[in-house]
Amino acid sequence: MTQDQTYTLIAAGTGFATTFFLRRFLAEAGSDVRILVLERGPNMSGQQLIDALPDEPLSSEPLIETQSGFGKNWRFSVGFGGGSNCWWACTPRMLPNDFRLKSLYGRGEDWPISYDDLEPYYSEAEAVMAIAGPDATPWPMSRPYPQGPHRLSEPDRILQAHFGDAYIPQPTARSRDGTENRSACCANGVCSNCPVNAKFTIETEMGEVYADPRVTLLTGAEVLQVVTEGGLATGVRYREQGREVEARGDLVALGANAIFNPAILLASGFEDPALGRYLTEQCGVEAHILLDGVKNFSGSTVITANGFMFYDGPHRAERAGCMVESFNRGKLRLDYGRWAETISMRLIYEDEPQADNRVVLGADGRPVAIYEARSPYAEAGIATAQATFEELLAPLPVESFQLLDPTKNEAHVLGTARMGNDPATSVVDADLMHHRVRNLLVLGGSSFVTCAPANPTLTLSALSLRAAARLFGDSD
Repeated sequence: MTQDQTYTLIAAGTGFATTFFLRRFLAEAGSDVRILVLERGPNMSGQQLIDALPDEPLSSEPLIETQSGFGKNWRFSVGFGGGSNCWWACTPRMLPNDFRLKSLYGRGEDWPISYDDLEPYYSEAEAVMAIAGPDATPWPMSRPYPQGPHRLSEPDRILQAHFGDAYIPQPTARSRDGTENRSACCANGVCSNCPVNAKFTIETEMGEVYADPRVTLLTGAEVLQVVTEGGLATGVRYREQGREVEARGDLVALGANAIFNPAILLASGFEDPALGRYLTEQCGVEAHILLDGVKNFSGSTVITANGFMFYDGPHRAERAGCMVESFNRGKLRLDYGRWAETISMRLIYEDEPQADNRVVLGADGRPVAIYEARSPYAEAGIATAQATFEELLAPLPVESFQLLDPTKNEAHVLGTARMGNDPATSVVDADLMHHRVRNLLVLGGSSFVTCAPANPTLTLSALSLRAAARLFGDSD
């Protein structure tokens, strides 16, 4: 490729954010568009990814520097397919109230879009992923899930009988029935690189995006900067095989994660007040539980249920809400004949984004992820974990349970280029377009305004679909 070649669109990354955006963009665009997609990492098959374990990220190069007051670290995967290569395929939606925390509870900021604005794109993303999920959910749905729910374990059934529709089979992209390209989940719990090809990945279900003749994919191509001129993005500079190249484009979309998106913009000279700030993710507190006469491990997937009893409500004015995860795997009991009378459960707490938790550029040009502490809001929620587990487990015959230390990461990197209506406090608008550079999109988890307890992947995929639709004039 020569430096003077021009594209309709240049996109960075091949994970959920970019690929779902491209899917809708290609469906709407004409036959004459030319798209260049730049992926920093390699293109590895599913078997190669399994063989590469346990190395994460999928590179021997130290990609970022971390600074933390309590050992905080960040997990991500670099390579074709991005986070789809290592995710566990948990796909709950955010709740309607998650989009208006400021209005309802005086916490954080409201999103510039509502749940209703995003709902059609949730449904579209769920159809692409062939989500398995229940009929009754804590959120309104315009369409049912493509596949029925996974089977609950015996402890889950007891909890569902007690808590009702607030305790549901987990919506998940780990297939229950299989698809044309995937098998059914075998519940072996090895989800980061599924050995039976049951979970959704970019490789298995969205390969047609990159097979489209309008798309040129380059792997091993690291985006260094967005090039701007006269208030518009004119292309990008990237490094491939040790040489730097400039490609020109009419539209640029950054679809890297919430550490690399702001790093690219900072390296490009962008100076938005909120750029790089509000770096955050959820925090989990797990309990190992010994049961009396009730056996676990009878569910049909690894995380069988989500509980929303402690998620939303007036308590969110003072402390973080949490979502329950119930695990269908774990260490067996050592008591003879009672090996299955145990279960692990986790409370996933939201965090309140803090401006001082941020991404900056180091002296060597690498991103530096600075995260000194969780918010007091999150810590207040985590402090209730013991009492919350006692209430959660009350319907079960429990001998004892033990809490583990709060997690250092949940592999969900959020914030740093948040969406909003005010350029003084946000980086992109409601359509993920940069406030000042009106042909530059910043996709993915970096656009998140708040950090809800729900896993973010489905939401960021829906946001990408919506951003592409809005480019072509679709209205909510």
